[in-house]
Amino acid sequence: MAEKHLPIAVFDSGLGGVSVLKELIRALPNENFIYFGDTANAPYGVKSAERVRELTFSVYERLKARGIKAFVIACNTATSVAVAHLREKYPQDIIVGVEPALKPAVLSMEHPTVAVLATPLTLKEEKFGALLQRFETEARVIPFACPGLVEFVERGEVTGERLHTFLEELFAPLKDEKLDAIVLGCTHYPFVKSKISSVLGDNVKIFDGSCGTARETRRRLEANGLLSDATNKGRVIFIDSSHPNEENASGSTLVKFGGEYLCS
Repeated sequence: MAEKHLPIAVFDSGLGGVSVLKELIRALPNENFIYFGDTANAPYGVKSAERVRELTFSVYERLKARGIKAFVIACNTATSVAVAHLREKYPQDIIVGVEPALKPAVLSMEHPTVAVLATPLTLKEEKFGALLQRFETEARVIPFACPGLVEFVERGEVTGERLHTFLEELFAPLKDEKLDAIVLGCTHYPFVKSKISSVLGDNVKIFDGSCGTARETRRRLEANGLLSDATNKGRVIFIDSSHPNEENASGSTLVKFGGEYLCS
């Protein structure tokens, strides 16, 4: 089947989706990927829902025309506002979104206090509200908007005193909440996980949904008979909307960031 050899598209507003891409490569090492970072329009989390939907549809239709076998929205904000609309318009296509890893955080202990760190738009959307309702009796959940944090990652500023000072001020309202766990509800945030830990405390568990997204992508491909039968390792093409005529097959700029975090 020719479709088996088509790439998987991974889409984010910028660099954050690389955290998801890394888990996809671990789960699907023989697949080819196209990573599309819409840096020309980042950040998404402070835009209107309508604008984010418009941008997401534009990227999807561009990559679909190019030829892909699955589309992974590696952006919590775009997932919140666009994934249901995309699936409605393209019901036969494999479209996978990301979701804050609230379930594993809630189940990690009895009635924990959990802060969900996310963009303002993600927290306002109905999708997050429904997720919150599912677990409101099992944990104390604190939705916590982090405006400005995405921009640090986009600049590559994932360490340093300026970031530390920013996080100290941002998280000041959480200092007295006796947190048990943090959910990283934006794919940019794993890249500053160590700094978040240093501000909120190493005893606070951190959860991220990237592994669950990778597992779901593999499951959907397998169910549709679309897993690659290649034996060699796949390659990744990076497309940056700020430089639309350039494709980087090594992605050295994007994948330079590290980050260890608990997977759901």
